[in-house]
Amino acid sequence: MEEQSANHMRALVEKLLPLQDRLRQGGGAARIEKQHRDGKLTARERIARLIDPGSMFLEIGLLIAYDKYDGQAPAAGVVTGLARIEGRPAVLVANDATVKAGAWWPETITKILRAQEIAMRNRIPIVYLVDSAGVNLPLQDGIFPGQYGAARIFYYNSLMRRRLRVPQISAVMGPCIAGGAYLPALSDVIFMVEKTSFMGLGGPNLVKGATGQVVDAETLGGAAMHTATSGVAHYSAASDEECLQMIRQKFREFKPAPESPKGTRPPKSTDGLYAVLPADHRLPYPIEEILERLFDDTDFLEFQPAHAPEMLCATARLHGHPVAVIANRRGFLKADGRPRIGGIVYTESARKVAYFVETAERAGLPILYLQDVSGFMVGVEAESEGIIRAGAEMVESMACATVPKILLVLNHASGAGYYAMGGQGFDPHFTFSWPTARIAVMEGDSAIQAVYGPELDKLKASGKPVPPDLEARIAKTRADYENWLDACFAASRGHCDAILDPLATRRTLAFVLDCISYSAHREHVALEVLR
Repeated sequence: MEEQSANHMRALVEKLLPLQDRLRQGGGAARIEKQHRDGKLTARERIARLIDPGSMFLEIGLLIAYDKYDGQAPAAGVVTGLARIEGRPAVLVANDATVKAGAWWPETITKILRAQEIAMRNRIPIVYLVDSAGVNLPLQDGIFPGQYGAARIFYYNSLMRRRLRVPQISAVMGPCIAGGAYLPALSDVIFMVEKTSFMGLGGPNLVKGATGQVVDAETLGGAAMHTATSGVAHYSAASDEECLQMIRQKFREFKPAPESPKGTRPPKSTDGLYAVLPADHRLPYPIEEILERLFDDTDFLEFQPAHAPEMLCATARLHGHPVAVIANRRGFLKADGRPRIGGIVYTESARKVAYFVETAERAGLPILYLQDVSGFMVGVEAESEGIIRAGAEMVESMACATVPKILLVLNHASGAGYYAMGGQGFDPHFTFSWPTARIAVMEGDSAIQAVYGPELDKLKASGKPVPPDLEARIAKTRADYENWLDACFAASRGHCDAILDPLATRRTLAFVLDCISYSAHREHVALEVLR
């Protein structure tokens, strides 16, 4: 059984890796070569030279839009993520000019906004490496208007600059045209690169059409003009490499980053992590075997272990960081002599979690949710026990907690249980998934029963066979759900920040815990801004 489980997880990871590698190639070798001929580095080369050597780059949203636009928008034309620069965690946003000249797709906006939200929530600097031809005009209706259209980027720029004091650094390393020019203009510092960068509300062709003026790009909006004449930009660099070094120099002016906690005790072992989750997602497994491979081998203390045991609540340490852990147990359990189904949230377990969240809030502990939840309990007994009110208490305590929250979806993420355990709609600081994650309102078989159950029951009662058209509809529903339940489908639509190889989970969580140390026990950005 363990070997079968390990092979299943390994197959999922091995399927994911080639897709990720292909997306990281952007527009492909020919366009990368063109970028080099133009005297420019690619987006990923710039990031690699900017961040601390050997440090982790946690990419956010790599899979977004990979299965749309006939595959012509890898990573939606923008690379976003987190890394260390001069030892300090920072958010990076880099237009990929190998993908349609760095033009903005609708999902480009989504990725930039998510990157800005991470910077705001964690109060860490954000760096924009701009190299974009502007809006992808045939798709402007999904880019230009709307509450979460391109204007939201500039709204967040302004909030970070005036209200939140989040450092913003822009490096114009290629074209920066039209409304996109406000992104650097609303930053604290603007760098430009001689001969290769351009910044203007209109390019030479638009200026000629609008005013009749004939002017070249360098004269209209090059580095020399904006640093010496207009004063819009602040620093001029001779090359991409020099520009990146100047950004690093700027980071050395910031206050030193807080040190990571001392006294880390690694897990007993990480061996066998692939083998814990069964190949069949419906089968039970001991959640403790995952926890003991992720958390430090010290200070693990379970809260009320004998009460509502289907919900595991504990305090622990991860790479020295103290955290509160909330996880689902799976399988058949007993409490007070009553049978319990793991993965289900009961009245008692909802109230247990609500109290534990409030305790973590008072202690200032970040909350890490490890999800494998099928939903809340239903039925006469559950309703008479007040499951709705208990669930509301669980949701409310989580939604109003000001401590950072991190979500890791291991397996199922279904029903209102997904929401109550730090679901994405409640703005956790980070949201990750394993390749086994299954995010949907319910499983396919349950959906078939909900949609077609009455019709199937009538046919069974009358002794009639299932007609071909109904069989076809059922088959389509089952296929749709299998597609929607795939972890890559969720990642392509931004339902998680990244899909993690289980073996990389501890390192990733340790890094983001370092990042959130800047924002511990703060109210949500929206509440602060509305004051």
